[in-house]
Amino acid sequence: MVQIVNYESKYAAAFCNLNKEWIERYFEMEAQDYLSLENPETYIIKPGGFIFIALLNDVAVGACALVKHGDNLYELSKMAVTPAVQGQKVGQRLAEKIIQKAQELQLKQLFLITNSALKPAIALYEKLGFKHVTEFESVYKRGDVKMELSL
Repeated sequence: MVQIVNYESKYAAAFCNLNKEWIERYFEMEAQDYLSLENPETYIIKPGGFIFIALLNDVAVGACALVKHGDNLYELSKMAVTPAVQGQKVGQRLAEKIIQKAQELQLKQLFLITNSALKPAIALYEKLGFKHVTEFESVYKRGDVKMELSL
């Protein structure tokens, strides 16, 4: 059974590798990817964000981050699930954990940036209640879809 745990520095390589795996499969790594994936404690945790890791038999099979962008402005980001367990609701459990954390922080809204080619991810986000936003800017070239969830 998959277990969702809080990030610890021992998961740094897994967090980086899980995300690089999907990004490089569909797109290209960008400067912002390298910064946050290779230095998650500096770029995600220390500014007030959170990372959760999905473990199966003590092996990291998924990850997701709640990235702080400002007061009450957080992003569901860096969602990654290794192909071997895709379709087993690992991504859904990670996203639900992020939403739960956002509610604990008493956030009013959560946003995410994704790509229109990632149909299963978009379907998951829609299922969780995220709504599409038409006008936005993204730090990623691949970021062509923005969605928001009212909490």
